Amino acid sequence: MRRKLLVLVCLLLWNDASSLWAATFHLPPKGSRMVGGLQYHVVKPHETMAEIAKQYDVGFLALMAANKGVDPFLPQEGYVLTIPSQIILPNVPYEGIVVNLAELRLYYFVPDSNIVHIFPVGIGRIGRDTPEMETSISQKRPHPTWTPPQSIRDEHKAKGEELPAVVPAGPDNPLGDYALRLAYGNGEYLIHGTNKDFGIGLRVSSGCIRMEPKDIDWLFHHVNTGLKVKIINEPVKVTLEPDRSVYVEAHEPLTRSNGDKKPLEMPIELGWWLDEYGLSDAKAEAVIKAQNGVPVMVAATES
Repeated sequence: MRRKLLVLVCLLLWNDASSLWAATFHLPPKGSRMVGGLQYHVVKPHETMAEIAKQYDVGFLALMAANKGVDPFLPQEGYVLTIPSQIILPNVPYEGIVVNLAELRLYYFVPDSNIVHIFPVGIGRIGRDTPEMETSISQKRPHPTWTPPQSIRDEHKAKGEELPAVVPAGPDNPLGDYALRLAYGNGEYLIHGTNKDFGIGLRVSSGCIRMEPKDIDWLFHHVNTGLKVKIINEPVKVTLEPDRSVYVEAHEPLTRSNGDKKPLEMPIELGWWLDEYGLSDAKAEAVIKAQNGVPVMVAATES
């Protein structure tokens, strides 16, 4: 009984402190790619998963994946949820902005520092996929107007809605208060805010990267034009840690407009490492199939 009470007290204290560090981390020591730590949340009366996701600044789908089978609208009061706030960094240079579409997360590696900020994002829905790209920020636009493309105006017209040629800045503008234009294509892709109370951590946009208003407000005021932006699609991440333990983090692969999904395969380097030490790949395969979006230790060697 005393042990259970101690666990509950720790959970409550962790909940109270979570908002202080949920999205900002020191980069891991050399040889590691893991940041953060799992948090836990005791469901309060009438809470929804969307509200809890916003409280911890994690994506809605990420929270659902980490807690499969939980009712998103009426999670059981007193149930202990896993908050997916332990993360394997993508296998890319730690510079600029990196968006991993498969995990619906944006990483901002602060120049000349040892800090990474991680935010949930919304991305393009099926049919309006957000493309993979290597580009940069070409323009910063506070209080942007929105000029919807003709294709989007036609979509709305088919539903009986008439979109104006230009939507002025203000509460009815779906770009929110801030937008960062990307130097890709004709400049049609943005990282921007939203005037809606949903869509973060989901596939809902017309191809742009959508952020919580408070997150884009912060990011907008901390980045400059010319900053590198890399958008990738990597559903499986793996890290061999300094203590020789191996972790795998697997996300549900995106369905693209042509119906294709990136295959959920064991990374080659993981297979090589397991073979080298004569370790089974059964647990790694199970983690990849589970797609729960949190790092799981799949192997460890004796020191």
